[in-house]
Amino acid sequence: MKVSAIIPAAGMGIRMGSNIPKQFLLLDGKPILHHTLKVLDQCSIVNEIILVMSEKEIENSRQPIQDSHPKVTRIIAGGKERQDSVYNGLQSLDSETDIVVVHDGVRPFVSADLIHETVEVARDFGAAITAIPVSDTIKKVNEEGLVECTVDRNGLWRVQTPQTFQVALLKEAFAKAQADNFYGTDEGSLIEYLGREVKVVSGSEFNIKITRPEDLVLGEKIAELLKIRHSEPRAESWS
Repeated sequence: MKVSAIIPAAGMGIRMGSNIPKQFLLLDGKPILHHTLKVLDQCSIVNEIILVMSEKEIENSRQPIQDSHPKVTRIIAGGKERQDSVYNGLQSLDSETDIVVVHDGVRPFVSADLIHETVEVARDFGAAITAIPVSDTIKKVNEEGLVECTVDRNGLWRVQTPQTFQVALLKEAFAKAQADNFYGTDEGSLIEYLGREVKVVSGSEFNIKITRPEDLVLGEKIAELLKIRHSEPRAESWS
């Protein structure tokens, strides 16, 4: 079984309020993307990584990234939307790939165990996404900022990545989405749109997506807690 990972990392980080793309901002002294790729590099079930980046970032980043992360076999240009970027990565997979893992480049605290679990579920079930149950009270609010009602949180989950699929199924879902000009907020929604079932795998509160300045502050605390800074020799960043 060949498992390939597609890492969309073409975002510009507008919500971060920085002129540096968020995936290149430093976390524990290294780019956020470095930490993400490191986990996938060391995950035994992943055979290769396809990194999808903004075209203007590729030339300066290709060599240092591939020198540091040997499983990154291809770095390709992303599209206008995240869905377009993942599609570009999907098109670049070779015919031997059985399972594809899609994981956000700015979720640096994913674990190898979680990746393994989603691969096993996708192998047996077709589609697996990581998520955690909603624990906060949820309100539906109108355009004027007034609460319309309290939503029953029973059965509500906050979705994360990795999201893992049998390649043929994900390609079929993308084909239908493109034919209907449908854009989903994640790959799982494309499977749903296709009319197929998606299995949920329990994620982690540590598996945050770093999109805002406060996320980076939280990320530093998580990195300290997980002792990331003691897991490898200090080295210059490649941002």
